[in-house]
Formats: sequence, structure tokens, C-alpha cells
Amino acid sequence: MPRYVALLGSINVGGNRLTMAELRAAFESEGFTNVETVVASGNVLFDHPERPTRGLEEKLEMLLRDRFDMRSIAAVRSRAEVAEAISGNPFAGEGDDKLVHTMFLDRAADPAQFRVLVADHEGRGGERLALGDRALYIDYVEGVGTSRLTGPFIERRLDCRGTARNMRSLARILAKLDETGN
Repeated sequence: MPRYVALLGSINVGGNRLTMAELRAAFESEGFTNVETVVASGNVLFDHPERPTRGLEEKLEMLLRDRFDMRSIAAVRSRAEVAEAISGNPFAGEGDDKLVHTMFLDRAADPAQFRVLVADHEGRGGERLALGDRALYIDYVEGVGTSRLTGPFIERRLDCRGTARNMRSLARILAKLDETGN
């Protein structure tokens, strides 16, 4: 059975508090198996019969809404897609791993909207940006906490929802996916 990771947005921030045990129990109650969390910020590994990831995303977003009254993105990716999020990030290996992020998007961003994002961000900070497949690559050169390149700023310009993970977190997630051989 294929193994996936759900990268949930806004877990344990902005009032969306829940324990990883609650999250695991919710996944298991919906028939997901071999459920495990990585880094207590909404990264859930699970097994599920093969299905398009968009279908799994919709199912998990509904679960979060119905069970926890949370409206959150659930970006579901396979092991290969997580590996691509690392290897495809043009800033990986250049910038500090904790400052280089992949923002997982709920769909492919329009290249014209990406150009709008870049233009609107011009002069606001030193971040570097690149567009990937259902992903935005970001190097927060001067730090994430002080950046004016926020999730809502990005989402409004790309007309996509997203959730970001840094290279350190992605490496840990990939290592956990590899432990199971998927």
C-alpha cells in the first residue's frame, strides 16, 4: 500500500491547537493506516490505497473541518514528490537549510500570477523565489520571522493556498518515509 505525507497548514498556530495524538486518532478513524506524525506541526505520514493526491487532500480537509472546525490546507504528497520538493528546490544546498523552504500549493500556480507575486514583492525584502510543480521555492535569506513575504501575501497573488516546510523538516519527513521502504 502506498505511503503518503499530509502537510497540514496552520496546525498549532493561530488558535488551531490540537495534539498529534488527536490528529493520529482522527486519521485512523477515517481508515488511514500506519499513521505517524513527524515534527509536531502537522506532518502526518500514513498508508492508503493508491488514489490521486488531490482526492486525499479533499478528504483530509473535510476531516479537519468536520472534526476540529479547522479550515486548513492538507497538501498530500508521495515519497517521490517529497524527494522532488527537495531536489527541485534551486536554493537547496545554497542557502541555510532552515531558511530555504518549499511551499506546497493546493494546485499548480499560473506563471503569470507568479510574475505578479515577484513584481509585488520587489523592494520588500531579499527573498529569492522560484516556481515549481504545485510548489513555490523560497529562500528567506534574512530570516523567516522578519520577512514581509508572508503566506497570505503569497496566497493572494498566486490565488492558491499553501503550507511551507524548510529543508530540515523535509529531510526528516523523507527519512521517515524511507524507513518504511516506500
